[in-house]
Amino acid sequence: MKRERRKFSSEFKAKVALEAIKERKTVQQLAVDYDLHPNQINDWKKAFLNRASEVFEGDSKLQDEKEQWEKEKKEMFERIGRLNMENEFLKKKVL
Repeated sequence: MKRERRKFSSEFKAKVALEAIKERKTVQQLAVDYDLHPNQINDWKKAFLNRASEVFEGDSKLQDEKEQWEKEKKEMFERIGRLNMENEFLKKKVL
């Protein structure tokens, strides 16, 4: 009988990985509790630890994006102002 491949949510993987990191239970106990293979838990734990620093990289990326957005916003307002002045000038010239 062919067993279907199970898919797990990222929240579930994080939960299991954190429990493995806490080491309150052995990996084997966690495997039994969650009906997983111990290698799968170890893989999720390694992936979690390897990417943990990315959590804090988001702060600097958000700040950079915010600064870029503010710069673009300022440039757009300046452009709108210039276009309004040109529009008013041209209205006066026509009349």
